[in-house]
Amino acid sequence: MSVKDSSLKDSGIGLSEATTADFFALLKPRVMALAVFTAFVGLVVAPSGLNPIIAVIAIGAIAVGAGAAGALNMWYDADIDALMSRTSKRPVPSGRVTAGEALSFGLVLSALSVMTLGVLVGWLAASLLAFTIFFYVVIYTMWLKRSTPQNIVIGGAAGALPPVIGWAAATGQIGIESLVLFLVIFLWTPPHFWALALFKIGDYEAAGIPMMPNVAGQASTKRQILIYALLLAPIGVLPWPLGFASGFYAAASTALGGGFIWHAWKVLAAPDQEMRPARTLFAYSIFYLFAIFAMLLTDTVVMRATAAN
Repeated sequence: MSVKDSSLKDSGIGLSEATTADFFALLKPRVMALAVFTAFVGLVVAPSGLNPIIAVIAIGAIAVGAGAAGALNMWYDADIDALMSRTSKRPVPSGRVTAGEALSFGLVLSALSVMTLGVLVGWLAASLLAFTIFFYVVIYTMWLKRSTPQNIVIGGAAGALPPVIGWAAATGQIGIESLVLFLVIFLWTPPHFWALALFKIGDYEAAGIPMMPNVAGQASTKRQILIYALLLAPIGVLPWPLGFASGFYAAASTALGGGFIWHAWKVLAAPDQEMRPARTLFAYSIFYLFAIFAMLLTDTVVMRATAAN
């Protein structure tokens, strides 16, 4: 019997001795931080400002919703998490939190986040948040992740929606600008996770997850990483020609995109047994996304301050 089967068998019986830290870990705080940050940028970049109190409520609800999705993901994936070194110490496979607790925790937080966002901010943003949770948990976690090497490509839509939710919270609509931010994250996701999959190929093989290197091979994965890098680099510059970023942002985002392409090329050129370029690309990809959004945020604040003077 798998970890998941045995956990589900006892999911409605008894309680664990989980600590607050264990439940916090269920929220996938690093993933949640990325969702919160990109949603905040979407909210700030939007032309219609929010009352600061409402803005805090919106970001808080988005954070809780992102954490809820993480908890439900950990509940469902406990069996395969137990088989991978990167995830085996998570709260559910390690036994610190029961499957029933994780499921209940995730469902309660999901309902709370969506209702709070809908009642206090706006129902378009709340609907997008609900869809994001559904897409991540049901479409990606329960279906795509275990059935296709395109799991990250399609499933990446869930991680790309937070800036759209932030924009919708501020404006009550979806603008072309927010869709550009969506596209940046959407195109960033495959090379980011495929770089990880290259140096964690044994973990995914042991868990039976059809990640691209395990199915198509390393050479094909490396070529696709470079293709996505080539697509991502110009999209990252788009805020400038669309008029919601300055020339400074254009220059900086161009340099960052060039760096992404360079690291992707280094991955392609490396022998299969050499994992250092993939590790470097994985780390750079995290830096790239935070830097792009941080620069856009700073650029917006500076431009508005300059215009006000």
